[in-house]
Amino acid sequence: MRILIVKLSSLGDVVHAMPAVQDILRSFPQAEIDWVVERGFAPLVRRCDGVRRVIEVNLRQWSKTPLSAGTHGQWRAFKEQLRQDTYDAIIDLQGLTKSALVARLARVAPGGRRYAMANQTEGSSYEVPTRWVADVAIALDPHVHAVRRSRLICARALGYEVSGSDRFGLQRRLIDRQDDSAKAAYSFQRRPRVALVHGTSRSDKQWPHRNWVDLAKLFDAAGYDLVLPHGTDDEERCCVLIARECPNASVWPRMPLDALIDELGTCAGVIGVDSGLSHIAVALDLAHVQLYNFDTAWRTGPAPHDPQRVARQVSVYGQPSPTVDGVWAAWLGLVRQ
Repeated sequence: MRILIVKLSSLGDVVHAMPAVQDILRSFPQAEIDWVVERGFAPLVRRCDGVRRVIEVNLRQWSKTPLSAGTHGQWRAFKEQLRQDTYDAIIDLQGLTKSALVARLARVAPGGRRYAMANQTEGSSYEVPTRWVADVAIALDPHVHAVRRSRLICARALGYEVSGSDRFGLQRRLIDRQDDSAKAAYSFQRRPRVALVHGTSRSDKQWPHRNWVDLAKLFDAAGYDLVLPHGTDDEERCCVLIARECPNASVWPRMPLDALIDELGTCAGVIGVDSGLSHIAVALDLAHVQLYNFDTAWRTGPAPHDPQRVARQVSVYGQPSPTVDGVWAAWLGLVRQ
């Protein structure tokens, strides 16, 4: 059986779709699974157990210069790669017009079908063309966690039951510490280190600067060092401000997604807002506290439906934001179990 997954973006959404691949392989060990994804997130999908071929698309960039010769050439190359194989099942896990277009362009094998969502679920984007393209539109309970949504769509498309914990299949790689340039680039401490993931594309998801500083001091007193990843200039400036007040905190250099996954995997845990990096921490099975200013952890947070993960990962909600004491207590609850 040859299957094509269409899940283009964003970082956290791509992470949430990874357990569906593991489900498919449990039911069909010989399945060949390809995945179409935005170029920026391709390194993540290449780490997903069971993905045979990653087909990169660059719709975000192409939409900025739709009439250029370069865009036309890249679009043709993408279509050729997409249509290289035929598929017994093409499963659109995105539910948007752009993912419906990709699903429509892909080739269905004789007897094969295209599958997509029949309706929107709470907190997610949805555009009607996705069901127009589908041969089979799958109805979902509107109140469903993002991970379970992808697992259910694939299960109903291929005829098996969802069971077991969320297994992401995100491959870890050991970091070679022998490279002198790497030793110079990163700060290596003897104490265990925890990553503070403060960056998010939405300002209303952020945690106050003072809270990060006060939390860092608690970690320092408990014998931890802290590292601060960032992906934009604004996030880097925030990192510098936090590190300036916290001698146990160091700012990571900006790095490609592949390297960032590797470095994050060496941490004892992660404290982070609702963001792609926090969801990667969940996929890596790190001790993790995820912060919510809105009561929405039920749809994107760690393990609300998975008792096997509750001991490792938890979300903390507060208005207008979680308290430092609440976050610290949540961390202690994880590491003391």
